[in-house]
Amino acid sequence: MPSKLIDKPIFLLATNNGVVLKFADRIETGAPGRIAYPSVPANLRDRPTLVMHLQTAQAGEDTLELSYLTGGLGWKADYVAELSAKDDKLDLNGWVTLTNQSGASYNNAKLQLVAGDVNRVRDEMVGALQKGRLMESMAMPAPAMSQESLFEYHLYSLNRPTTIAENQTKQVALLSAVGVPVSKEFQLRGADYYYHTSSGEIGKKMKVGVFVEFENKGGNLGIPLPKGVVRVYKKDSAGNAQFVGEDRIDHTPKNETVRLKLGEAFDVTADKKQTSFEKVGGTSKYNYVYDVGFEVVLKNAKEEAVTVKVIEPIPGDWQMQSESAPHKKAASNTAVWKVTIPANDKATLAYKVRVRY
Repeated sequence: MPSKLIDKPIFLLATNNGVVLKFADRIETGAPGRIAYPSVPANLRDRPTLVMHLQTAQAGEDTLELSYLTGGLGWKADYVAELSAKDDKLDLNGWVTLTNQSGASYNNAKLQLVAGDVNRVRDEMVGALQKGRLMESMAMPAPAMSQESLFEYHLYSLNRPTTIAENQTKQVALLSAVGVPVSKEFQLRGADYYYHTSSGEIGKKMKVGVFVEFENKGGNLGIPLPKGVVRVYKKDSAGNAQFVGEDRIDHTPKNETVRLKLGEAFDVTADKKQTSFEKVGGTSKYNYVYDVGFEVVLKNAKEEAVTVKVIEPIPGDWQMQSESAPHKKAASNTAVWKVTIPANDKATLAYKVRVRY
């Protein structure tokens, strides 16, 4: 059967999830065959494009500043630290990692970064950025950034133009500091739940955490540090840098302490047990009085002496009855002891506390 020619215009209404055509007397979907387009519409572009129409009171050239929020651009701070042989100093380098998933390249752009907890109504842009695939990584040894206060945040400005291509990750230098004084601390932290019940053996070869901390002041430091991950290295006997731990820091103002947990000690462990548990008063669980005793045996297999900070969160109204070493009341519910353990030896901390609920 011969086909019938159509001499009236046909309009293409949509192509999403199927073709929708409008004839002179009807609308049809599911049209067979293929559709040929005579040209690309004038308002359809193959790259992200911003088009504006402006009206002015007078003709002539003028300067226009346009500000807008876009998705796909992001940055984060990363830090690399190297400990000295005696763990008493470190060299710190900070980098800003730029990520461009916006669909466009930025050539010789002025780079300024705002650090702080800026409130946003929606965070879809952040989620989209985190799911993006990074196509290229380039480390740029650029000069350190300058910084200034901006509202309740801090603004970091790169002192030269930079280019970041589409689907590229790029690093620029943020700071560099050499010979920063640092202290190392071993820490054993308890829990409050075994002060109101009979526990007996609490743990064998318990892990002792290793922390390092330094002051964000003096030298090339003393500037606000954007939040990010600090990765710490130390050279071995052959001079090769070995990774020894990492931690995440929050936005840190100048003159504040940066504290990093690097891991758990291999050669320093603890055995802990409850040595006594006695109810000495009270008629209900809301006014009980307990006398509770503990023994902590700290062991050191290192060739040098170490000091371990034992931190115990004690609930309720408490009073120390006896102890083998003096404690410090760091907070209303926290007792702290500093116990020194000789090389290849052990030390015992024993104490008894009365707890009222």
